[in-house]
Amino acid sequence: MNHAGDVKPDMLVVLNDNEMSISENVGALNNHFAQLLSGNVYTSIREGGKKVLSGAPPIKELVRRAEEHLKGMVVPGTMFEELGFNYIGPIDGHDVEELVKTLKNMRHLKGPQFLHVMTKKGKGYAPAENDPIGYHAVPKFDPSVHTLPKSKPSSPSFSNVFGDWLCDMAEQDDKLLAITPAMREGSGMVRFSKAHPDKYFDVAIAEQHSVTLAAGMAIGTYHPVVAIYSTFLQRAYDQLIHDVAIMNLPVLFAIDRGGIVGADGQTHQGAFDLSYLRCIPNLVVMTPSDENECRQMLYTGHTHDGPAAVRYPRGSGMGAVIEDKMQAIPVGKGVVKRQGECIAILNFGTLLPSALEAQKRSMQRLSICALLSRLITH
Repeated sequence: MNHAGDVKPDMLVVLNDNEMSISENVGALNNHFAQLLSGNVYTSIREGGKKVLSGAPPIKELVRRAEEHLKGMVVPGTMFEELGFNYIGPIDGHDVEELVKTLKNMRHLKGPQFLHVMTKKGKGYAPAENDPIGYHAVPKFDPSVHTLPKSKPSSPSFSNVFGDWLCDMAEQDDKLLAITPAMREGSGMVRFSKAHPDKYFDVAIAEQHSVTLAAGMAIGTYHPVVAIYSTFLQRAYDQLIHDVAIMNLPVLFAIDRGGIVGADGQTHQGAFDLSYLRCIPNLVVMTPSDENECRQMLYTGHTHDGPAAVRYPRGSGMGAVIEDKMQAIPVGKGVVKRQGECIAILNFGTLLPSALEAQKRSMQRLSICALLSRLITH
């Protein structure tokens, strides 16, 4: 917007404001005012006045400021006007005829235009209107039932494990601070946000800021935890390197949605984190193989004197018993799960059950081969 305000192209920016933590629709009066602002009469007066007053700079400036302040009293567009945009709105995005009429008017306006459209998330379907967060990402459901299907009882998700650990750790560490870039529910932080509101920071959809904020907290001797999705951390790669890793600051990154995430689609697939994290200096990267290891790794990263990342997948765990007691895991040391011969299977993360199954089958095949060898020999 800063660039557009400088070069002044004929362009239109549409803000779809769906009332999710944003201002409410100001109603019919504002819709009428939007039509007025985008209509030919207002435009003619506005542009004609500028030409007439062009030879009198002080008066022209006075009129310009008066126009901005009059607009600012009725619409929240003064900020956009300062960036060089002609602000129109807010208008009701669900009133299609009104919206089309406004867009037709704006097609003929010169310079950068900003249209503020108010919508309601889930509009037309009462359950989604009443619970926009719950209906943000849904499984298959019957819309005539008006409720989402209840998931079958299963092992706690890794997000829940993180949320529980966060609450437990906060009871032990007065300097713990938790940051999320607008992913409180998805990251399992609801209980923590209510139990420790003074330690909870939602920075909105600003991943870069979440990482730099954590760096500042760490410099201030606090112990920040950044809860973030794998793909969203990509947006803050520069801050991760320059603000945290190079300075070797003790910031813990709880990285959710590592790996394949299914229905969320390819924009949410955490396919690259292990590659782009391993090359960063000073950063310890951990991937738990089960729920208990996740809890212990979070504790390990939180007590580590430097940046650390714990990367875990979406969904339920393996059903491992979670120990209440937290203890640090030796960094850089592998754990031997089973002892064998001839074949070495190395595992990193939640593929451990598959690795153990592969080891079991390989041992069975080796046993069969050994038996056949004896039979042939005899």
